[in-house]
Amino acid sequence: MPPAETAWRDRVRAFAEDTVAPLVDDMDHKGRLDDGLVAALFAEGLMSVETPLRYGGQGLTFLDAVAAVEEVARICPGVAVAVDVHNILVTGAILRDGDGDQRRRYLPRLAGSVMGAFALSEEDAGSDAFALATVAEPDGPGWRITGRKRWTSNALAAGLFLVFARTGQRSVTAFLVDRDAPGLAVAEPADQLGMRAARTADLVLDGVPVRGDQALGGPGRGELLALRALTLGRVGIAAQLVGLAQGALDVAARYVTGRRQFGRPVAEFQGVRFPLAESAAEIAAARALCYRAADAVAGGAVAGGAAEAEQIRLAAMAKYVASQAAQRAAVRAVDAMGGNGTRREHRAEKFYRDAKVGTIYEGTSNILLNAIASELLCPGRPA
Repeated sequence: MPPAETAWRDRVRAFAEDTVAPLVDDMDHKGRLDDGLVAALFAEGLMSVETPLRYGGQGLTFLDAVAAVEEVARICPGVAVAVDVHNILVTGAILRDGDGDQRRRYLPRLAGSVMGAFALSEEDAGSDAFALATVAEPDGPGWRITGRKRWTSNALAAGLFLVFARTGQRSVTAFLVDRDAPGLAVAEPADQLGMRAARTADLVLDGVPVRGDQALGGPGRGELLALRALTLGRVGIAAQLVGLAQGALDVAARYVTGRRQFGRPVAEFQGVRFPLAESAAEIAAARALCYRAADAVAGGAVAGGAAEAEQIRLAAMAKYVASQAAQRAAVRAVDAMGGNGTRREHRAEKFYRDAKVGTIYEGTSNILLNAIASELLCPGRPA
């Protein structure tokens, strides 16, 4: 790893251990990000990783953003969701698809203090992401958006929403919508099992007015924009799950080396050692695949052809393998710690709860397997 990448990873790891770790239990209990931590994430540059220096960002790479997500997830996967969504799904979409005016208008805000949220999912648009009921109807030179978005990560803290709506029978457009827009409201957050710091909420849009220059990349490009974002997003989630798995393994390893039974550390017993060794091997494999996928998509998703198919396949594989490694690592951590593994102060149980969502969001395991199988068995044919 180049020295610059190592220095960045070490910087993020130190921040996570020193600044995020003391707040984990409180955020999990309250089910929301700590306001002071949000400000610290911006001040540390973790919310502007790829944003060019001229817009107030760090001017780093997609791989640096992936590394940041992984390192934060070692301490708190929920905070890593906020970092991931903001950097990869929202800021990344503007970097890739925004015109010059949109970049100048929104990137400095997203680099400075305004958190971004990605609003695609709906009640009947989950795995079938484009079965959208939210519509944007023409209104003079702009539109009015009406609908309800579900499972919107970062909604509670966001100041800017990337909202996908139908602008015609076969047309989807992505709009950049400010939180204070008339007719926009954030509903009560979901009381969810895991990733509670990144608690999701519904977004209600009741005739929200938007101008023509708020259509990211122009009208009718929303479906392509979302597909590109989700390909990159799956790599980000893979990194988050690798970090989660590593965090669970770290917790378990510390515990079993200190815990004594029958006159010796429980780490000396094969029944404890071997499952943790399996986790270490699986995490290493998941990490390698994650960064292989990150390298493939680093330049942005290619429109069409074998290169795009390869990016989609690798992203799906990375997210699937990482989600399986995370679940197994979390289960083994709880098992290795016995009854104490179920107690909140040891954090294994939190990794256990957080790990489950990894098989669901950014493509369920079955959706990912279908994408992988389609490319394997019917190359070139859409999944």
